[in-house]
Amino acid sequence: MFRMLQLWLILMAFCLPTEAHSHHPVTADVAVITVADLPVEARATLRAIRQGGPFDYDRDGVVFGNYERVLPKQTRGYYHEYTVKTPGVRNRGARRIITGVPGEYYYSADHYQSFNRIRE
Repeated sequence: MFRMLQLWLILMAFCLPTEAHSHHPVTADVAVITVADLPVEARATLRAIRQGGPFDYDRDGVVFGNYERVLPKQTRGYYHEYTVKTPGVRNRGARRIITGVPGEYYYSADHYQSFNRIRE
């Protein structure tokens, strides 16, 4: 009986969709958030991005690789990341805004585990 259960579990693993095998989805099903619903610090970061700076962190503006594959697939260099300050945190924290083409912004409150498309 145990052997049959093992075989059944192995077979089921091969029948599951690819997304079930990875921690992150392969396609980008990104929720939407309005600017008004962003934390005040994210709104400040968004303003700085639109104005071209200044930025508080050296890493602001670096290429975001989208290795988590949560955002739509694009060529390397398409996305850039910016830090959203987190009150009470001494390092960069987990919050980011990712940019694509002008006007394309994404917010992550959990260090790229999930994203919300920012609707203006």
